[in-house]
Amino acid sequence: MTSFWVIPFICLFGFIIWKKRRRKKQVSYIESYNFPQRVTDQLLIRYPHLTEADCELVLRGLRQYFQICRRSSGMVAMPSQVVDVAWHEFILFTRHYEQFCKRALGRFLHHTPTEAMSSRTNAQDSIKQAWRLACQNESIDPKNAHRLPLLFALDAQLKISDGFKYQLNCDKHKADGYCASHIGCGGSGCGGDSSDCGGDCGGD
Repeated sequence: MTSFWVIPFICLFGFIIWKKRRRKKQVSYIESYNFPQRVTDQLLIRYPHLTEADCELVLRGLRQYFQICRRSSGMVAMPSQVVDVAWHEFILFTRHYEQFCKRALGRFLHHTPTEAMSSRTNAQDSIKQAWRLACQNESIDPKNAHRLPLLFALDAQLKISDGFKYQLNCDKHKADGYCASHIGCGGSGCGGDSSDCGGDCGGD
């Protein structure tokens, strides 16, 4: 009778080990991937004020987006305009992109247009999910963030004219950009409800 459970246990243990190794390989592959030079070239054409170092930061943001998509079974909102431009350009390299998706995510990732909060202080679930996963990627508490995760900071940091600009402390920037402090408050995308967030919560 004891031997009856041995084989399923071994199979389960082997599956867990395989998943951990696969995850480690995917994480490493995304972090070390060299994007085509044309991605950077197009960023510099679209936003001529950017430097090469700025473009590297954008590609770092694109890697973060792929990392959070790897952890999600569905689509994740793209909160950054400049990262979206880089992503769209990468997709044009069809074979490279298809191979990348297969090795990095185990599935093909279709392009999703950038998405901002529905209003300055009201975030839909897709943005909440992106916020939660991006925060977790940088070990930030999504309900009590001390700084913006990269994907939510880049457009403002790099002065992207058509970008989405988020502010962590909306009290000091009442008329400028979206209130990131409201994103982690309530909704199925983040868990919990608005009562968990104290005075930073609320809507319009």
